[in-house]
Amino acid sequence: MNITNKNFGTYVRELRIKNEIGQRELSKKIGVAPSYLNDIEKNKRSAPKPTVIKKIALVLKADLDLLNDLAGISKKTIAPDVAEYIKKNPEIISLVRTIKENGLRTVQIKDIENSLNKKNSKALIIAAGLGSRLKKHTENLPKCMLDFGGKTLLQRQLDSYKKNGINDISLIRGYKKEKINYKGIKYFENKDYKNNNILNSIFYAEKAISGNIIISYSDILFDSSVVERTLSSNHDISVVVDIDWRGYYVGRKDHPVSEAENVIFNSNNEVEKIGKINTGNEEVHGEFIGMIKLSNRGTEIFKEHFHRLKKSYWNKPFQRAKIFQKAYLTDFIQELVDIGIKVHCVIIESGWKEIDTVEDYKKALVAFNKKFSKS
Repeated sequence: MNITNKNFGTYVRELRIKNEIGQRELSKKIGVAPSYLNDIEKNKRSAPKPTVIKKIALVLKADLDLLNDLAGISKKTIAPDVAEYIKKNPEIISLVRTIKENGLRTVQIKDIENSLNKKNSKALIIAAGLGSRLKKHTENLPKCMLDFGGKTLLQRQLDSYKKNGINDISLIRGYKKEKINYKGIKYFENKDYKNNNILNSIFYAEKAISGNIIISYSDILFDSSVVERTLSSNHDISVVVDIDWRGYYVGRKDHPVSEAENVIFNSNNEVEKIGKINTGNEEVHGEFIGMIKLSNRGTEIFKEHFHRLKKSYWNKPFQRAKIFQKAYLTDFIQELVDIGIKVHCVIIESGWKEIDTVEDYKKALVAFNKKFSKS
């Protein structure tokens, strides 16, 4: 969003109307007089104090950073949250002067920001599903607990994340939840895993969805290089797409190419179509591997639109899903694209395997013995 084209009050009013909240209702929830809120929305007053801005962001499911930026513009000063931080930590002034004296360019400052974000990135793993297509292998185990060379699939994922400095890891359990019990992981429970699908499962861990975060399926075996490439993206919403995907479907009988979550993207590597695309009629550029990265602002966009769509489509058809509860993550991504939100593609060439069927598991074990056992 280009904030130079927005006023704080105008933006708050747009969000309030979008959330179908009356002016009196909002003023009550944020603890101000209706007349005061009315003046703010009409840009007759500058933005309120930081505590009120935080309440507005919470009630209207808004991006707090964006609200603070707009508040700073309305007061013709820096964003109030930044001013508050500098006041509490005056030593930061020395760092700002160093940046100024060294004449750092915008791209250099952005590199520093991305480096800090990378160090503080988190991961969320979706592991609630039944895994019924793996038959006897998952009769008593979630599929993320399948063995690969003395380590479970989940342990291999954790290793790849930790090699990239990601130690803040959350996981959504459901089927055979008691079988997943590693230390150092924050657990969330999807009690309705039999009746919902990946998209709704993610939001059982909504408390963990903040900051810079990678969300991944639990049934994929991937190299640490895939995580490294994903972390390098500085876009708000990024999906990981394998462009060397077709060979993996040669001879794959139990999970045919028609079931692939494919992606068509433009010259800017932005998603145009995603999901189970008819590969016979359209040129598919790659396959979504089941990994998505969100920036701090991206998480707010992600959560805001999920709740909006849940309210509108619960028990109703949504994208390719018969009802919203059964929607895939790709259905949600397609909806975001359809309403004009840019979703960036992180391009990879192999380096991962999906473990969805018995056939997949056997093939992956063979590939693992050749490649991963030395890692």
